[in-house]
Amino acid sequence: MGMKNLVMLFLFLVTPTTFVAADQTLIQKTCRSTLYYALCMSSLKSDPTSLTADTKGLAAIMVSIGAANATATSTYLSSQLPTSGANNHNNNNNKNRTKLIRQCSEKYAFAAEALRASLKDLADETYDYAYMHVAAAADYANVCRNGFKVFPTVAYPATLRRREEGLKRICRVVLGILDLLGW
Repeated sequence: MGMKNLVMLFLFLVTPTTFVAADQTLIQKTCRSTLYYALCMSSLKSDPTSLTADTKGLAAIMVSIGAANATATSTYLSSQLPTSGANNHNNNNNKNRTKLIRQCSEKYAFAAEALRASLKDLADETYDYAYMHVAAAADYANVCRNGFKVFPTVAYPATLRRREEGLKRICRVVLGILDLLGW
């Protein structure tokens, strides 16, 4: 093997490691700017494209995770609605619960739409609009919870409380990353 080939082989073997280490540093630096470092790190590490992403790309990855979370919650809530033939005894609590679950499913669908809109904003580098859409997505989860306050006899489900907190934390991570972009 000639010296030129040996140098090329060495560069090939060393460069990817250095490149990945540099990207891990960007991910760590980015996540340190957020309120939920561990969530940010685990989320970004779960997506292999994060190793080649810039800060804007890391924000887009987190937004996509948030949109998937909101869509999954909307779908979950829809699955909790009684079927048309189900006997729910037609009492007020069951009617109110069904109404709240339906409304919450819609709110989480709106949250997913807002997050998808923020992806376009990121691509267009209109970070103020991206910030607004991400904040709106988090607020849709609040609107859902607040709906349960109108009907105090209908308990806010613990599963929904965990999902709400998850979406809000993801949105807070995205907002922290957007702050780095100088919206």
